[in-house]
Amino acid sequence: MDPILYATPGNPIPGSPTVGFLTGHRGIKLRYAVFRSDAPVAKGTVVLLHGRNEAIEKYFETIRDLNQRGLWVATFDFRGQGGSERLLKNSRKGHVHRFSDYVRDLEIFLEQIVLPDTRLPFFLLAHSTGGLIALSAAPRLANRIERMVLSAPFVGLGGQKLSPNNIHRLATLATFTGFGRICLTSDDPTKPYDDNPLTSDPLRYRRNVEILKAHPHLALGPPTARWLYEAQETIRQVSSPKHLASITVPTVIIAPGKDPIVPYRYPEKLSQYFRAGQLVPVPGALHEILHERDRYRAQALAAFDAFIPGGDPQPETGETTATPIFSEN
Repeated sequence: MDPILYATPGNPIPGSPTVGFLTGHRGIKLRYAVFRSDAPVAKGTVVLLHGRNEAIEKYFETIRDLNQRGLWVATFDFRGQGGSERLLKNSRKGHVHRFSDYVRDLEIFLEQIVLPDTRLPFFLLAHSTGGLIALSAAPRLANRIERMVLSAPFVGLGGQKLSPNNIHRLATLATFTGFGRICLTSDDPTKPYDDNPLTSDPLRYRRNVEILKAHPHLALGPPTARWLYEAQETIRQVSSPKHLASITVPTVIIAPGKDPIVPYRYPEKLSQYFRAGQLVPVPGALHEILHERDRYRAQALAAFDAFIPGGDPQPETGETTATPIFSEN
């Protein structure tokens, strides 16, 4: 039987997770995993939502850190990426029919996996596109999720040759003229470290690239016009004061100060109208704060620990259990 999760050198699978597939919205097969903490009493469960073009394997280090805090982690690959079912014959295209499909998948995951099989209380940690999904779903999560931590939530688009308005015009035109499956940009997730917009940590960057080189079926290329259209429409929706006022789940927004993908001004503006949200800037950090150099990553984890009840790491008991610190060189 083929494995469901994949270890690579320097990126072992944390513990002995429960892994499998569940049927998401409209019958799409979604890969999921639940990682249990070895702590005698679980402090709760973190529902972990990734960014676009990410897979469970990329978060093994963070999952291990959360487990060491006495927290279980429940996570799944979004439809159309990672180890979940792809939506187009060209599996390299990042596509979605409706952004609300992601939200419905999250609701199904909560209903079928998280609620029956994990431990209360439930928290949510989401990065980039995962943060946008969380913001979209948040008004309906108040009776399930106690607190949310959003890392560089995708609430604005930067780092492109065209302006966000021009990208939206092109994506809208393509979507409504039958060309929603074409790609308007290029993207190589295995490109060299130099000048990448994601992280200033060369070791973590290369580790993540090696995952995709060893298991290329987990990788994804650029988004389609339809994906861009749906994402930008959802950004407009979640950024409205009315929507933000409807979110009652206490939320921390971790905003990297040098993020070229979601420039700092976007989460900063969002936080001004988000009564349940608190902005935590991390000056100097790039987009993928959980894959950044230790000095930036530690600030994000400290914000998590201060906000999530029981989130402090377990004290050491003779043997070192903490995740090895990556070199700053």
